[in-house]
Amino acid sequence: MKKQTIVLACACALLQAQAITTASPDGNVVADFNVVDGVPTYTVDYKGKHIILPSRMGLDLDNAPDLLDGFELANTSSSSFDETWQPVWGENSDIRNNYNEMVATLRQPANDRTVLIRFRVYNDGVGFRYEFPQQRNLNYFVVADERSEFAMPGDITAWWIIGDYDTQEYEYTESRLSEIRGINEGRAVESNLSQQQFSPTGVQTSLQLKTDDGIYINLHEAALVDYSCMHLNLDDKNFVFTSWLTPDAQGKKGYLQSPCKSPWRTIMVSDDARDILASNLILNLNDPCKYDDTSWIKPVKYVGVWWEMIGHDKPWAYTWDLPSVKLDSLDYSKVKPNGVHPANTANVKKYIDFAALHGFDQVLVEGWNIGWEDWSGNKKDYVFDFQTPYPDFDIDELNKYAHSKGVRLMMHHETSSSVRNYERHMKDAYDLMDRYGYNSVKSGYVGDILPRGEHHYGQWMNNHYLYAVTEAAKHHIMVNAHEAVRPTGLCRTYPNLIGNESARGTEYESFAGNSTSHTCVLPFTRLQGGPMDYTPGIFENDLSKFNPNKKTHVNTTICRQLALYVTMYSPLQMAADVPDVYNRFLDAFQFIKDVAVDWDRSIYLEAEPAQYITAARKAKGTDNWFVGGISANGHKSEIKFDFLDKDRKYEATIYADAPDAHYLTNPQAYTITKKKIDAKTRLKLTTAPGGGFAISIKPIN
Repeated sequence: MKKQTIVLACACALLQAQAITTASPDGNVVADFNVVDGVPTYTVDYKGKHIILPSRMGLDLDNAPDLLDGFELANTSSSSFDETWQPVWGENSDIRNNYNEMVATLRQPANDRTVLIRFRVYNDGVGFRYEFPQQRNLNYFVVADERSEFAMPGDITAWWIIGDYDTQEYEYTESRLSEIRGINEGRAVESNLSQQQFSPTGVQTSLQLKTDDGIYINLHEAALVDYSCMHLNLDDKNFVFTSWLTPDAQGKKGYLQSPCKSPWRTIMVSDDARDILASNLILNLNDPCKYDDTSWIKPVKYVGVWWEMIGHDKPWAYTWDLPSVKLDSLDYSKVKPNGVHPANTANVKKYIDFAALHGFDQVLVEGWNIGWEDWSGNKKDYVFDFQTPYPDFDIDELNKYAHSKGVRLMMHHETSSSVRNYERHMKDAYDLMDRYGYNSVKSGYVGDILPRGEHHYGQWMNNHYLYAVTEAAKHHIMVNAHEAVRPTGLCRTYPNLIGNESARGTEYESFAGNSTSHTCVLPFTRLQGGPMDYTPGIFENDLSKFNPNKKTHVNTTICRQLALYVTMYSPLQMAADVPDVYNRFLDAFQFIKDVAVDWDRSIYLEAEPAQYITAARKAKGTDNWFVGGISANGHKSEIKFDFLDKDRKYEATIYADAPDAHYLTNPQAYTITKKKIDAKTRLKLTTAPGGGFAISIKPIN
């Protein structure tokens, strides 16, 4: 049942230059808007403290007068809104959307143009956006850049990554704002980024910040549609961030036609880090679900033919016998198979058997289709057709076998960033999925975008990602897009966007290793806009067992991997290691089998960016709870179970790091204990460096 209240008030006369104040429903967050000497400005306070100092707003246009100054405040309106809505899937079965709103109508007399700026003020932060009514003098226009400022209250601490236009696959850095320039320039040299690819003081959102007096601030955006992704460029003398949009191949930032609007610019704020993790601000700023029927959209727990290639260095390609002819016209029946191609019928059946035995929904198979021999780095237009399997992959037989076991196969579409080629084949590829009963696809966008010069996070590509999702919906297909733009809450509007990568995931444990703080930062940053397909569950840390030349080490304990299924929220969770490894640790693997992927209620019990996170979640439609805790350098936790029903008893199965566990020296040391608990129970647990704990809780009365 949706409950909704709207109260509206209007001030229609031309207003004097004075602040228009909008407070959150609880009064703790206050946004002031003003037009000072023709320039729109705003501030944000939290519990009487300045969070955003006076900051300018507006857009710079290409070959047209800008939308930065010369404004008059022609009108304001205010309203209040309160509803409770139910997501198709999520961390909570009910989400409250409660805010106070102010809309300022600005006139620019010199150019006879009108712009609206809309503010929504929530208990956990602020969202604002630009709106452009249809008008003669602002019809078709090109954005040279957006100039939304976020003036910080000093040289505060930030957790950030470099402002790359094409990837978020970086470790997060913790530093003062004044240190960003020097670190960024060094990183750009290491990553071989040109000045055309990033700004020396640029960072990506979601950006997590903390003041010296303990106020947490998070900057991001919501509802990124038909617009370029926003980075932030820092004036490191005055500590002012300015929006910095991803350019296209010609250096333009956006092509708009009124009536239109920008994405929301979001500012979360709290004096408790747990509130940042629990915030629904970004989801609430997105439009309601566009689909009438969502019965086909289901959370997924899966295994797959993936880590064999990533962690064990087996090939995606069927052959090493590269002929001189173009591969798109290659007759694969006449080439010699390499003999170690994992996406073969017999091997995939083993994964299907494993999934069926242990209750998993789907089996992902990468490397099943022709074209992998020369796909990477060659910037080919026509690469894959997403329909033709290799000779050793019997798509018909495997899908029949999977369905007979109550399991589905998960499709894989690596586009190699040849976007025109993907759109060329998309309908036929989705039709193939319909024919064989696939209902989800993992897509990928590795490499430089084709058309050449476009970026992964530009307006052109953002429109493509949404096109792929909406076309998939016509076929009742769920989409998990890797290397796409980082999420901005569009999964509320299009819930078949069931997951994204768009950050440095588990695969980097094989490439270069992830720091133990990495997954203690991601929920504060990348996950703010939507869930991540992080692919946890790696139990074997020593990858040299599979390849003697492999020098990387998976920086985690087994119990930390279990905890990630709770702390890294996603309705799409992979048990990423291979069956043979799991068969050695079936007692620990039991938690991965048991843990839910959809929730009625989520509570963050303790949190601090880059240090530790502990979360508790109640599985949807049951009375079972799951708790997960992770830490970077070791942490002592005291878990209070006061979230449990007060009149019930429960059995808790506790998966904990052994006393001598350590992510480097003893990562596979763990203990499993069972304990009767109730709402009054207090439990002390210690995580090892790079460690964690996981608790499965089931009622016994």
